[in-house]
Amino acid sequence: MPRIEPIPLDRLADEPRRIIEEGVADGTYATPIPLQIFAYKTAQILMTNAARGAMGKRSLLGARIVELIRIRSAQLGECQPCMQSRKHDSITDEDVACLITPGGSKLTEQERLAVAFLDLLSADHHAIDDEVYRELGRVFTAAQIVELGVTCASTMGLHRFIHTLDVYGTSPPVIAYNQDQVDTAYSDVSEQAPA
Repeated sequence: MPRIEPIPLDRLADEPRRIIEEGVADGTYATPIPLQIFAYKTAQILMTNAARGAMGKRSLLGARIVELIRIRSAQLGECQPCMQSRKHDSITDEDVACLITPGGSKLTEQERLAVAFLDLLSADHHAIDDEVYRELGRVFTAAQIVELGVTCASTMGLHRFIHTLDVYGTSPPVIAYNQDQVDTAYSDVSEQAPA
């Protein structure tokens, strides 16, 4: 069981349940569990789903690079559900293997540099210096570099958070399901005095 017990599907509000059921059915989500946890804050599951739906669309990087970044971020964050899913038809098992060991890969120069940027941002952001930006500037516009940075930062944080939830854990939850905790804060709970 994850550290925060997922809201049972039959206890979800209509819109979060629809998002989860449709997303799992169409392959957008490999497992409903993270979304059942995000649904403790209804606005969060709605924002997460909207962001997922927009990811790669209207992208200056292109949907393939965005998907490679998403998968590599999941690998780095050890986010099992996200490592398992593929959201772009062009991504092959060979592509995924190249993300782990990029030497001799068939990734394009843009793809290779995008993945290298994510790796640096994740492991040693202090190493991202003028030379890294010069190299990016050879194959990306400034707008693409901004999109790359924001995409890397947001996917990295989300995957690390999902990993901390221990989505496929077998221990009892640390925080058990309680309907009173949906869309509330401690200051909203009558038994709790504000800090």
